[in-house]
Amino acid sequence: MGDLFWPGDHRAGDHFTSAAYLEAMVAVESRWAGVDLAGLVGPADLDLLARDAEGGGNPVIGLVRLLRERAGDPALHRGLTSQDVVDSALMLLASAAVTDLLDDLDRVVEGLAALATAHRDTPVVARTLTQHAIPTTFGFRVAQWLTGVLDARDDVRRLTFPAQLGGAAGTRAGMVELGRDVPLTPLPWHTTRAPVTRIGDALAGCTDACGRIANDVLTLSRPEIGELAEGSAGGSSTMPNKANPVVSVLVRRAALTTPQLAATLHLAAASQVDDRADGGWHAEWATLRDLVRRTLVAVSQTADLVGGLEVRTDRMARTLAEAGDDVLAEQRSLAAQAGHDPAPSYLGQAGGIVDAVVRRATLSQTQENR
Repeated sequence: MGDLFWPGDHRAGDHFTSAAYLEAMVAVESRWAGVDLAGLVGPADLDLLARDAEGGGNPVIGLVRLLRERAGDPALHRGLTSQDVVDSALMLLASAAVTDLLDDLDRVVEGLAALATAHRDTPVVARTLTQHAIPTTFGFRVAQWLTGVLDARDDVRRLTFPAQLGGAAGTRAGMVELGRDVPLTPLPWHTTRAPVTRIGDALAGCTDACGRIANDVLTLSRPEIGELAEGSAGGSSTMPNKANPVVSVLVRRAALTTPQLAATLHLAAASQVDDRADGGWHAEWATLRDLVRRTLVAVSQTADLVGGLEVRTDRMARTLAEAGDDVLAEQRSLAAQAGHDPAPSYLGQAGGIVDAVVRRATLSQTQENR
C-alpha cells in the first residue's frame, strides 16, 4: 500500500510496517520459548493489539496475553520484559531493511562509477559559491558524488543489530531465577541506545549523500544551465510544457527531513533515565520506522536517477567556453609566479582522482562479493 503523504513510499515494501513489526515480535517470543508461535497471531489481530497498546504503553503486553491464551501456555514470555521484545524486534526489522538498502546502494555505486569513467575527461566549468571557478571535468564531479555514497555505504556495512535480553531492569535476575543460561554478550542496552543511534546516523548519511547528488541535478537541469536532465522527467498538472526533475525533488525531500529523525533518536538517547526510560524509549519506534522507510525510498530513487541521467556535454562545453579567460585566471597567476608559461590543460589531478575513486568502488564491490 502506498502513502499519499510520501510519494514513492511503496519502494520501501513491507519494511517496518505494522504487520512486519508484529511478525518480528512473535519471532522474538518464539526464540525465547523455543517453539514456533507464528500461526497464533496475524494481521487480523493488528487493530486489537494497536488499541490495546495504549493501555500498557507498548504492544507487547497485549501480544503476550493473546499468545498465552491461544497457545495455552501461561509461561510464555517469562523472564523477558516488554522492552526486550520491542528492541529485539526493531533490530530484526532494521537488519532486514539494511540488507535491501545495501542492494540499492550498490546500484548507486555501480551507476556512479560507470558515469565517472565515461566522463573522466568531459570538460565542464567548476562552480564555487555559485560562481564560475576553474575548469574541471564532469567525471571529477561524479567521483565526488561517488565518494560520499561509498562513505555512507561503509557506515551502513559496519552496523550491528544486537538482541536485547535484560529482563525487568537489565540485571537478568528473572532469567537466572528460571534457570535460563543467557550469555553475557550482547550486554543489555535498555538505557544505552547506541545500537539505535548508530542506525539513525548511518541512514541519515545515506540521504546526505543522495541529497548532494540531487541538489546538483536540480541546479544543473535549470533551463538556463541545462547541463543535466533526468532521464524521465515528471510533468505538471497545469503546464504541459514542463519537464520537472521530480526524482531529484523527492530525493532532496528525504535529505531535508531524515537528519531531524536521526536527531530525535539522539534526543531520545540523551533522555534515558533510571534503568528503563519513561518516554525516550517510546519516542524511538515511529521515528526509526520513518527514517528507515524514507532512506530506502531515497536510495532506490537515487539509483534510478543516476542510471537514467542525461549528460549534455555540448552545453557543458559551451558554458565553459563562454566563461572565457576568467576561469583561467588562477592558472595564469600561479604560472607567472612560478616563472613559466601556463600548462596546455588546467585540470590538475582531476583524471587521476576519478580513477582512484572508481578503483575504490570497484575494489569494494569485488571484496564484498567474495
